[in-house]
Amino acid sequence: MSDALSARLAEAQRVAIFTGAGISTESGVPDFRSPGGIWTRLAPIDFKDFLRSEDLRREAWRRKIEIDRDMQVAEPNRGHRAVAALLARGKARAVITQNIDGLHQRAGIAEQAVIELHGNGTYARCLDCGLRHELAPIVEAFTREDRLPECMDCGGIVKSATVSFGQSMPPAAMQRAQAEALACDLCLVLGSSLLVYPAAGIPRMARRNGARLVIINREPTDQDRLADLVLRTDIGPTLGAALGVE
Repeated sequence: MSDALSARLAEAQRVAIFTGAGISTESGVPDFRSPGGIWTRLAPIDFKDFLRSEDLRREAWRRKIEIDRDMQVAEPNRGHRAVAALLARGKARAVITQNIDGLHQRAGIAEQAVIELHGNGTYARCLDCGLRHELAPIVEAFTREDRLPECMDCGGIVKSATVSFGQSMPPAAMQRAQAEALACDLCLVLGSSLLVYPAAGIPRMARRNGARLVIINREPTDQDRLADLVLRTDIGPTLGAALGVE
């Protein structure tokens, strides 16, 4: 199987890499939508409700702190390193990700080469002025005093820099992802069920534009029938072996 993958990667001139939760579960980061995940136990907080209700903002930060317990101890795995190798070798120019954990950056990929469709959970932003806020002082104040964060510049509401339910997708990231899909001759999907739209439309766009589609995911996906190659294996060992990356 890795021979077929190696051949397709070798033939490709430009790869669009699309990653989902499956690449990070191999680092111990939970898939929040899987059975037992936080979104199967608790109804998601809609963005408009986050804005209107102080109580729901508190609940959102409580959940954020729970989620981060796993995310903060996670380290990039062989799959993340293999993705970084594809960029370092010039096979890809960016990685498009649904993940919010920052593990691609920690694997050595430059910040500007990571297209984050669902935002980033490793910091927060003011919803009014956009100022970046680091999480450590926010978490300390919330844990000690149950105090919600406010922007140090404008006093606005501060929220984790992720895309919440009901919140618009970042237009610049979507435009960049679509440009990658249209420029590639191979779209490599790693660890995504391809059920969450509009992000899941990116591989479809690449395929409609004539690119090959390769999917590595432990479970069947909604786009397996469109793919040239489907591997239901672990990402790190499979992609690492194909690229000679440990």
